[in-house]
Amino acid sequence: MAGRLDEALGFHEQALRLRAQRQQLLATNIANADTPNYKAQDFDFAQAMKAAMAGAAGNAQQLQRTHAAHQGLASDGMPQAQPRAVVQASRDGNTVDLDVERSAFTENALRYEAGVTILSSKLKGLSSVIQG
Repeated sequence: MAGRLDEALGFHEQALRLRAQRQQLLATNIANADTPNYKAQDFDFAQAMKAAMAGAAGNAQQLQRTHAAHQGLASDGMPQAQPRAVVQASRDGNTVDLDVERSAFTENALRYEAGVTILSSKLKGLSSVIQG
């Protein structure tokens, strides 16, 4: 039974988890807009989702550290944030562009809400099936 629930809801769980992490990352960028030498961070949601689903399906490849200088994986299984491409550099070395960050924050928030709505609809459907 749990396997079928994971099949039905696993994609949405992963998507919401990644959206929440991205929202936190974008909020951090906005909060540090005036911090000298702060580098804006983000991650590719589509790539992170593919990796999360591959890991959930048991198809993830195990990565092996072959050199001491190699970076390890995040301990929580979430994607590593990468520096965002610089749109307009500032004199103090800060790479946060508030227009880009606000736009990405709003888009991510809307997609998160859409995911919650879809998941809620699926849960209501499953509940009606269970109740008969």
